[in-house]
Amino acid sequence: MNKSNSLVITGVSTGIGHELTRQFLEKGYRVFGSIRKQADADRLTSEFGEGFTPLLFDVTDYVAIDKAVLEVEQAVGDEGLAGLINNAGIAVGGPSLHVDIKDFEYQFQVNVFGLIKCTQAFAPLLGARKNHKSAPGRIINIGSVSGKLGMPFVGPYVGSKFALEGLSHSFRRELLLYGIDVIVIGPGPIKTPIWEKSIKLEPYYDTPYGEMLQRFEKGMVKKSIERGFTPEYLSEKIVKIFEKRRPKTRYTMAPQALVNFYLPRLLPDRWLDAITKKLMRV
Repeated sequence: MNKSNSLVITGVSTGIGHELTRQFLEKGYRVFGSIRKQADADRLTSEFGEGFTPLLFDVTDYVAIDKAVLEVEQAVGDEGLAGLINNAGIAVGGPSLHVDIKDFEYQFQVNVFGLIKCTQAFAPLLGARKNHKSAPGRIINIGSVSGKLGMPFVGPYVGSKFALEGLSHSFRRELLLYGIDVIVIGPGPIKTPIWEKSIKLEPYYDTPYGEMLQRFEKGMVKKSIERGFTPEYLSEKIVKIFEKRRPKTRYTMAPQALVNFYLPRLLPDRWLDAITKKLMRV
């Protein structure tokens, strides 16, 4: 059975999505990348060349996603897609008691419902249809260590990534019918613009959490990002995972993963609460 060399990657204007696009193109893949602004589409088309096709849609715009599917289908024909990488995402932060419910909703619209819609919409091109001509494709969902560990002051983001973890398992088991695999990549801190663009804690400085938030920002957030992996490093790992014959269902990619991920998951919740309380000087 023939195998496609075409991919759809969401959120390619910056960060991991941008670097994944570059590395997949270098390996001979054809990449369709979602972008929200025409100016970014023009910039990336010039940067990446003929192997790249921009798809103008926001993952919260379901009509635009459906139009993009038709565009991709016309381009790839019976070949279909080798993969869908659900990378688009934002991070909303703040004390959960004070974050506006509309900000919670938007967090889930982008990170959860947008991912569901893209998966549903592109699944037929991955092989979820009768008489598909090519080998089944593969889905990679970009999660986070926050999908397994609930840190304070990023509750909306944590909730969305926990949802992504569960949905990925359900999708994978349901898509066994078509031979389509679903893999979760759970990065730790990354040196990308997502935090600068999304996480805004200053508006909450006048709440009872004000001093804690400032310590959280200066300590945990900034130091974690400084120690974080680069998009180049993570993308190289993700490309290799995508091309594995039998990949694992989930990969954690975090600096000092033993201390920052595996050990905290083994500790009792109350122990982690006590450590957090000490760090926050409650």
